[in-house]
Amino acid sequence: MSALVIGGIVFGCVFGGAMLGMILGANLPKHHLSSDSKDVIKVAISLIATLSALVVGLLIASAKSSFDEKDVEMRRTAAHAILLDRTLAEYGLETQQIRYRFHEILATRVARIWPEESPNKVAPQAIGEGQAIEAIQAQLLDLSPQNDAQRWLKSTALQITNEMAGARWMVFEQTGSAIQWPFLMILIFWLAVIFTSFSLFAPRNGSVISVLFICALSVAGALFLIVQMDQPYSGLIKISSAPVRAALSQLGQP
Repeated sequence: MSALVIGGIVFGCVFGGAMLGMILGANLPKHHLSSDSKDVIKVAISLIATLSALVVGLLIASAKSSFDEKDVEMRRTAAHAILLDRTLAEYGLETQQIRYRFHEILATRVARIWPEESPNKVAPQAIGEGQAIEAIQAQLLDLSPQNDAQRWLKSTALQITNEMAGARWMVFEQTGSAIQWPFLMILIFWLAVIFTSFSLFAPRNGSVISVLFICALSVAGALFLIVQMDQPYSGLIKISSAPVRAALSQLGQP
């Protein structure tokens, strides 16, 4: 489910709860809105508000951790790409074809992972599709080193490609959501209840409705940004392709 859809659901539930509270406040019998009733409702809603704050904190921590892990893996892949290319360059002219193919694979992968920067739209799940570093490993295994230096360089290149393959599948496994959706659904319910209580005793005028509207929009915006951070390959908050593109610009140099 997209972040925009979730933001819309949150706004609808929260602002709808506020409007429901106004309707209830106008129609409930007076003894339901006595001072004693208000005290009990305020204490109960304070408990729900505290729990909501804790859940929001958990969602933010989960989304931020997921975002940072994916970003670090991409930067590590960029560094490994440059290191692999330099290692192959040191090996000799025999690796020229391997270097060219590696550049081609990496360029294709970047275009598929960040489709909004490419005319050919694909998706983040492209991380696990198409030609991969395993094709480079197969070519490396076919090399026949002529001296100790080349043997060491071949071993180093294979080690780098192995680490890149591991990072690729790690990123692929992380393309899913890290948000616990039951937490999010319960949180939306709690927020709707809180906003219902806000408007239950509030005067019914344009100023109050405007404030509740802005607050509901702010809450929806906060959850929208949390989900955006959990889906970091597109949208407002996303992992930059700059490190990998910078690595691409360094590949193939003598």
